[in-house]
Amino acid sequence: MDRIPVNDTIIYSLVRLVDDAQKDRRDPSHSDLEFQINRAGLIHVDPNKDGFPVGKAKRLRIVFNWAIENDIAKAEKLIAGIISSVKGCGGFRTTSPNFVGSDAIADLGSALRPEGIILGEDGSISPVALDNLSGRNLTQALRGYVNRAKKGIEDAALVVGTSKDLMEAVAAHVIQELWGSYPSTANFPSLLGQAFVALDMATPEQKPVQGEHQRCRLERSLYETACSINNLRNKQGSGHGRPWVPDLRASEAKAAVEFIGAISELMLENLERKKP
Repeated sequence: MDRIPVNDTIIYSLVRLVDDAQKDRRDPSHSDLEFQINRAGLIHVDPNKDGFPVGKAKRLRIVFNWAIENDIAKAEKLIAGIISSVKGCGGFRTTSPNFVGSDAIADLGSALRPEGIILGEDGSISPVALDNLSGRNLTQALRGYVNRAKKGIEDAALVVGTSKDLMEAVAAHVIQELWGSYPSTANFPSLLGQAFVALDMATPEQKPVQGEHQRCRLERSLYETACSINNLRNKQGSGHGRPWVPDLRASEAKAAVEFIGAISELMLENLERKKP
């Protein structure tokens, strides 16, 4: 994986892998870190470029703190690069002088798991296989995708390891949880409509009635928005280039992904409310 989800907990755990300030020096070196920072396109915020070097952990924290606020995609690329460097230096091998320690590896693994990422003891990275999850475990894994989508990260719209878009995966999960099974051959509007009904959310098929709550108008609009976004998707899938129709502007794609995140989050919140 060339990009890995990032948040404050993951950053805190990651920098422990390179922090050798209170221990014997170990690789990756500052030069190795510089290579990954530059590769991620973040060299302009590297504090060591101005000739006033700081320690490895502080160096990465400064870079990540800027990136997580200003360019999350580059932060995700840097996370993957740092883990790769640590692995390449033997940081995950117990017999290596650069071994980072079992606790540090376990802590990073625990931080990555809620984001749908599995960190192997050997430093291998793989997405959680959502097809093998159900119930609360699947809800938690989907929330990892939702969090990334809300930040406008384009590849969060497609659930890794499945053929489903995020909203489709969330809709199927909702129906499975509340009704016991879902129609695997249903088209997207039908699947989403059933999920909305299962969650007691209004759809355009349900005409407004006098005295209904104003949220019903919002829910109908969200349904229409979701279907509109689905029509913009490139149904060839993520393995065939950009996951949107070719003429969609980058700003429009970012907005669409953020809407995907917001709608999916609301559906998962309503699922938690109905099935505590």
